[in-house]
Amino acid sequence: MRGKFITLEGIDGAGKSTHQSWLIDHLRARGRTVVATREPGGTPLGEKLRELLLHEPMHLETEALLMFAARREHLERLIRPTLERGDWVVSDRFTDATYAYQGGGRKLDMDKIALLERWVHPDLQPDLTLLFDVPPEVACRRLAGTGNAPDRFERETEDFFCRVRAVYLERAAGSGGRIRVIDARKSIAEIHKELEEIIASISK
Repeated sequence: MRGKFITLEGIDGAGKSTHQSWLIDHLRARGRTVVATREPGGTPLGEKLRELLLHEPMHLETEALLMFAARREHLERLIRPTLERGDWVVSDRFTDATYAYQGGGRKLDMDKIALLERWVHPDLQPDLTLLFDVPPEVACRRLAGTGNAPDRFERETEDFFCRVRAVYLERAAGSGGRIRVIDARKSIAEIHKELEEIIASISK
């Protein structure tokens, strides 16, 4: 039986990383074999491309093409083999992020992203996407409190993140239930209870 593919999305500062760790522990405690990964990244080549994408200035279309180059490698080297052997994949970001960040935030033509998506993974979408939604001003306060040096996406303006968030919510509304919106302003305990219920619904 094919494994499940779960992705986590949201603007920077929404809390994805914290909830990813909890979710993986939750799944493993219930007997699932889970591979945790991230985008851009997930493979040796993907991690090298991640460093370029997060820190080097580049043309917008170069950025989108490198995102999908890393994604193609990720799919072939990690995601597809893991799913085919019946294990689960939990990924911090996937193609919804490209629509939101490069399409919404940077205003790249959505048709160009859709073309790349059809080329790189025409037959594969996540079984479930958890969208951690939070207003940009809240996310910015959280990022400022980490003390970490921001990458070139995290340094973007609040207007940029408003556009990113708007595309995420628009995609969620049209996803037919694949994308589940989580109010990331709730307490961690409330969010984890909601995640438990969502995971139970796809584990049957």
